[in-house]
Amino acid sequence: MMFNNRVASILLVVAGFFAAWELLVLVFQPPAYFVPRFSVVLAELASNPLWYLNHSLQTLYTTMLGFGLALLLGVLAAIGIVYSKFLENTLYTLLVSLNSIPKIALAPLFIIWMGTGTASKVAVAFLIALFAIVIDAVLGLKSANPDALDLFRTMKARPLQILFKIRFPNALPHIFAGMKVAISLALVGAIAGEFVASQQGLGYVILSAQGMFQTDRVFASIILLGLMGTILFYLVDLAERLACPWHVSHRGHGTPAKAARP
Repeated sequence: MMFNNRVASILLVVAGFFAAWELLVLVFQPPAYFVPRFSVVLAELASNPLWYLNHSLQTLYTTMLGFGLALLLGVLAAIGIVYSKFLENTLYTLLVSLNSIPKIALAPLFIIWMGTGTASKVAVAFLIALFAIVIDAVLGLKSANPDALDLFRTMKARPLQILFKIRFPNALPHIFAGMKVAISLALVGAIAGEFVASQQGLGYVILSAQGMFQTDRVFASIILLGLMGTILFYLVDLAERLACPWHVSHRGHGTPAKAARP
């Protein structure tokens, strides 16, 4: 029931935004090349839905590949950083340094190294998403209860047992927080790669439409990107609720318990 109410509220907000867009454009009547009406953008989407679907799927494929690689390698890197002082002093510092570099500046290098295919776009999406996952995973793995760690050590538990029974369950909420940020960043990275050099994807559609002043096509692509990013974010949120129903951040979403009588 709570989920249905949440979906209904999101749909209501989105519908209200699009209705306000249509109304404001009708009232102020800006040039069509500046801001088209929402109904015009909707008509553009309806005019060639399969074409938009193909480009959307290409962007989604690039985003998910970059995000998946960032999640896998990011969690492994975080485990290495927590268990190795050498990696903490080297790899962690390297990641911080790389994160300070605008990733769009690296995109042309990936194009040179990997060509104009999917691999270069995946590399940009991966690099942008990686840092958020590593930072949150390291924080979660390091914030395990010291008393629980000491108890497991006194019981002569192996490092892998401590990792999977204490550190990793404790880190899950932090990892999911990083994933929520990373999934949006991966989408940004995929679009940035498509801006630099591509013949497919919504980034390519936006860039080519901008050159011909096809503003309705630009807005149509932006709407699809917003829809894609929202769905991906809430899918990660749903996965978090299924994986961590015990976490304090989700306790208030169920039916409130009755107060105990004295």
